[in-house]
Amino acid sequence: MLAMSKWFMLTPCMSDRYNKRVGFSGRADSVRAHVEGGGDNNNNSKSNEKKKKVVVVGSGWAGLGAAHHLCNQGFDVTVLDGGGGIGSPDNVGIQGFWYPYKNIFSLVDELGIKPFTSWTRSAQYSGEGLEVEFPVYQELPQLPTPFGTLYHTQFVRLPFVDRLSPLPLMAAVIDFDNTDVAWKKYDSITARELFKQFGCSERLYQDIFSPLLQVGLFAPAEQCSAAATLGLLYYLILAHQKHFDVVFCRGTTTEKIFEPWVESLKAKGCEMLEGKTVTDFNVNEETGCITEIVCGKETYNADAVILAVGIATLQETIKKSAALCKREDFLRVLNLAAIDVVTVKLRLDRKVFIPNPSNACAGFNDLFGCTFFDLNAIHDAHKGDTETVLEADFYHANHLLPLKDDLVIERVMPYLSKCINGLEKANVVDKEIRRFPKGSSHFFPGSYKYMMRGSTSFPNLFMAGDWIITRQGSWSQEKSYVTGLEAANRVVDYLEEGSFARVIPVEEDEPHIEALRNLNRRLNEILSQVPLSGYFLQ
Repeated sequence: MLAMSKWFMLTPCMSDRYNKRVGFSGRADSVRAHVEGGGDNNNNSKSNEKKKKVVVVGSGWAGLGAAHHLCNQGFDVTVLDGGGGIGSPDNVGIQGFWYPYKNIFSLVDELGIKPFTSWTRSAQYSGEGLEVEFPVYQELPQLPTPFGTLYHTQFVRLPFVDRLSPLPLMAAVIDFDNTDVAWKKYDSITARELFKQFGCSERLYQDIFSPLLQVGLFAPAEQCSAAATLGLLYYLILAHQKHFDVVFCRGTTTEKIFEPWVESLKAKGCEMLEGKTVTDFNVNEETGCITEIVCGKETYNADAVILAVGIATLQETIKKSAALCKREDFLRVLNLAAIDVVTVKLRLDRKVFIPNPSNACAGFNDLFGCTFFDLNAIHDAHKGDTETVLEADFYHANHLLPLKDDLVIERVMPYLSKCINGLEKANVVDKEIRRFPKGSSHFFPGSYKYMMRGSTSFPNLFMAGDWIITRQGSWSQEKSYVTGLEAANRVVDYLEEGSFARVIPVEEDEPHIEALRNLNRRLNEILSQVPLSGYFLQ
């Protein structure tokens, strides 16, 4: 790979424009800052000019990530939050920060904060009880993938022969290289069909893979895209043994990261406006560019706009907007879906032993997936408590969403009691239940063709979020943040000011995986030349 690719990762459709921008039309100081990793660009000459105005819609990882870099480049940045509060749309439940989240860890270091726990052990439960305990993998001898994961993971009930049954699945993992071709090939089938096609045992599927997907992609395996499944499994589990190691915030993500981050942005001149729901956009008919963002009776001028919101929020905006509902790339978004989430925080009347701070469970009548956490072990505020404080986050929680709080507790306590010994004897003395209708992205089979890329049919409107197509390869919060940086890079390119953000690429494939992928590509090229190769349904 070229040395420059170590410094930033760009989507293929934009790379030529970026290379042209940096190599020929960028200022000397801009090029220098870019090579050094993209620093502040608030020079004296810019202060004498009228700053270009950028409006970012959304205050989650994607929105604040874009605002962060653009503020560093001296743009006049306004962030509009639609009422979900700081962190929206990413403040749903307790989320882990996995080993490959290099860009987020770099941001935290830059902010000078220390919000995380140490690397944490975790466990997985099914309806039958404890199934798997996950160690801290980086503390163990490193083995080539997938053997480190298979060898070091502590399977409690799964027979050895079942553990070997997913090895043929590595053929699909190697074939899926995160390209557009690979996504189109695998996106049309379900995760369950994928596991069946490659010979996974019934027990492995029911007790391990299905629960993992219910908390990883937030839906049952038969409702998950095989492409998304392969992408997530490789990024978090299979690419490298230590990738499944995880830390958590020692409080809420809003408290520990977003609040100090927002204060640093305000200190740089970023304007944060809450309760601003976007209803439409005013467009210059000659240029096709957006000139104003409409929020009810208020308007905000902009030279460039970044939409960094969730699927459900964007769908509501499209339905209201006379500008967006005329564009095919936005109309396709109406075919996408999101998943209901319910979070339940409980204080008990006694101490109950929870072996691991972080846990996943599923398999309870296939209704939902759940993660539950011992907040006494994770959050600083509860470390001295004499009673147990725990939180359980329920995904695909359609049937919990309409229930009154007492009925939610009545419904979920028996499920949690199957995983936590002694919980059935405890009483709930305090509770906090939060509901997030359509709070998480749903990567259902066939969804890829409806998802948006970072650029849109408007020259100065760009997209960011965990559901936006990108070739960088990350997932979840890291993907949201990375797409925010990529959107900022597109603004820099479009306005021809500033330097590009440094996006840390995902770690390269292990040598044997890289060799097998290169061989697989050559075989696919040869097969594509065979007569009638495109005749049969793939």
